[in-house]
Amino acid sequence: MRSTFAGLNTMVRGIFSNQLSLDTVGHNITNASTDGYSRQSVNLAATKAQSVASLYGDVLVGTGVDSTSIERARNVYADKQYWSETSTQQYYKTTQTNYDKVEAIFDDSDSTGVLNAMEEFYKAWQDLSSNASTASSRVAVIEKGNVFADKLKTVSQQMQDQINSQYDDMRLTVGKVNDATEQIVQLNKSIMSLEATGGSANDLRDQRDLLVDELSKYMNVNVYEDSKGMYSVVSNGITMVGGVNRLTLEMSDAIENPDYGINDYTINIKESGITFIPQNGTLKAQQDTIAEDKAYIDKVADMAGFMLTTFNNMHQQGAGINGTDADIGSYTTKADGTRVKADGTDYTGPAYGMNFYGDDNTVYEWDADDHCVKTTVFTAGTTQRSIGKVTSASDTPTVNITGTVDTAASASLKGINIINAMTVNAQISATGGQDLVAARTFSVNQDTSGTGALESTYSVAPNGTKDGTNAVNLAALFNMSGSEAQKYNTAQITVTNAGTTTTVSTSARSTDADSLNAYYNAVMSKLGSDSQSVDNKADAQDDLITQITNWRSSTSGVDWNEELTNMIKFQQGYSACSRCLTTMDEMLDKLVNSTGMVGR
Repeated sequence: MRSTFAGLNTMVRGIFSNQLSLDTVGHNITNASTDGYSRQSVNLAATKAQSVASLYGDVLVGTGVDSTSIERARNVYADKQYWSETSTQQYYKTTQTNYDKVEAIFDDSDSTGVLNAMEEFYKAWQDLSSNASTASSRVAVIEKGNVFADKLKTVSQQMQDQINSQYDDMRLTVGKVNDATEQIVQLNKSIMSLEATGGSANDLRDQRDLLVDELSKYMNVNVYEDSKGMYSVVSNGITMVGGVNRLTLEMSDAIENPDYGINDYTINIKESGITFIPQNGTLKAQQDTIAEDKAYIDKVADMAGFMLTTFNNMHQQGAGINGTDADIGSYTTKADGTRVKADGTDYTGPAYGMNFYGDDNTVYEWDADDHCVKTTVFTAGTTQRSIGKVTSASDTPTVNITGTVDTAASASLKGINIINAMTVNAQISATGGQDLVAARTFSVNQDTSGTGALESTYSVAPNGTKDGTNAVNLAALFNMSGSEAQKYNTAQITVTNAGTTTTVSTSARSTDADSLNAYYNAVMSKLGSDSQSVDNKADAQDDLITQITNWRSSTSGVDWNEELTNMIKFQQGYSACSRCLTTMDEMLDKLVNSTGMVGR
């Protein structure tokens, strides 16, 4: 039989349910601006009906309403899309930032860039070709050569700083990853504990999803939820978080990289010691941009390698303005820089076969196979230079360089070491050294005796006259491709080491077939093109993220209009249940206090 007071319980349930719904609406409104918050709602259900006898059998009378759960609105598919695309977005943003810095380093918009320094050096050689005997023109060549070398060193040092900065940022990112995974583990534990009784820890779940949002910026992540409500976070096949366990990332010890003058680092998993290789996100971008920055150091090294090899080879084929051609012959440069003939007397002829860049006791040759500059270093004071014998006017003169080779000092230079080796020859940069700048082509006399002795039958000038012809050739190298420049390499450079004579390659160029100017412009064009491409991809990815964010917000975001409407609805429901409860109370009061009074 139905209880007399059953209706009161029905209304009380209605009051409690509407009050809970109002509390949830208030929770939504107050957290409308909270990052990662998901809108919550109360799930209401009719309570079990009560069977009451009637004329034609039992009928079921409703007993009211009760709340079954409080759930958050969340689109799991949108979350997975967001995590996937956020990794890509952050990859582009990090790459974009690096390109902006590299473009600032190679900024040629004013008079301080590499292009300007190279053009000024080129103009100095052009001027010298017309004024080979003018001291100021020769000094200008040396000064502009120093400026060009210093500019290449400056940009390479700035690229080193950028790489070191990227490693510092990577170290910070690794710390943020570890913090996020640690917090996810703690939230996994809390959620499992709170939901063991059947409830839903909505606010903690929001905090956990927000941490996954943050983690997805740094690496690619896949998220799986187990039956206990705990997350497993997997990146590149490695489970970074598995319920209540996690892996820790750490930076390796410094790995010295002499080719770039920096220390390299890898990202390792502390627990296993294996290398962690991210596939996307900020960490992947930082690794890729470091490799990109090294590539630009290599490009600068190619330009320096061009000056040490191709440019030096051409300079060696000319002679300085010092001395007289009548005294031209072989000579040895002593440790103090003085020159002597084979008989020990002073050599008074013009200096030839000298490097413009690098050490005068070193022969530089480009090794295209290993992409490096091979150096043959002669012990100071033993470097001998001679002109190979010429038997006819059509013969090609040869500059022969011999001496005692310092095997320990000879090496293969790569990267930053090529750039650092690009300094103006100390003899040329010394006081009075401007006379050694080989602006003109040397002349030799025919050897008719077959003994190698130089006689005075006639002169042979390999590239024409004895004025500024070699300066013309040197200036031409800046804008001539490899095939065109070969027309100017009429003399050969040979090196004798321990009795073995080899010809220095003048065809192998660090800039391949491009001229120096074309090579640099191609590098800068690619930098601009790559930077613009990343900008476009970043913009497109931002638009995609905006769409996904709106998609997520349409489900989990707090809509003020909707919440205010719900507030009015639940307020009215609360009031109606209260009024109904009051009415029932009045009826029961009449029943209890006003009936059964007959006969009083």
